[in-house]
Amino acid sequence: MNTQICPCLSGNTYQNCCGLLHQGDQTAHSAEQLMRSRYSAFVMQNITYLRATLHASQQQTDDVATLQQTMQTTQWLGLTIVDQTENGDEAEVEFIAFYVNDPIGQLHERSRFTRQQGQWFYLDGEFLAPIKLGRNDTCVCGSGKKLKRCHG
Repeated sequence: MNTQICPCLSGNTYQNCCGLLHQGDQTAHSAEQLMRSRYSAFVMQNITYLRATLHASQQQTDDVATLQQTMQTTQWLGLTIVDQTENGDEAEVEFIAFYVNDPIGQLHERSRFTRQQGQWFYLDGEFLAPIKLGRNDTCVCGSGKKLKRCHG
């Protein structure tokens, strides 16, 4: 049994969290859950899941190559959900995905999602300015250590 903590930092094991969605045993019940599972798919390099949860109107012929390059060059550290709003079959989730860089890199985005026939899909996102991290803040990787003693 896989006891690895889920990359989305939910505190659950991967197998009992995003793994259920990646394996097709469940579908996301909310846009936030889909956002978390897509982040985990980036960490786990699951291109099939990322394409399956990208709205058909946004899919491009070079998606696989683009995703492969991103996965080869990016080491993800952690995910923070900042805000979410859901209105029927439309939703937005603001998140920050942190990655290894000097200093720590951030993908700060407000993403749009739509639900069709009971399934959530990622539509697109608006990039936002990075947040300021303090050296004495808890590290974004979920270790519980101060940033300066971990990835700072």
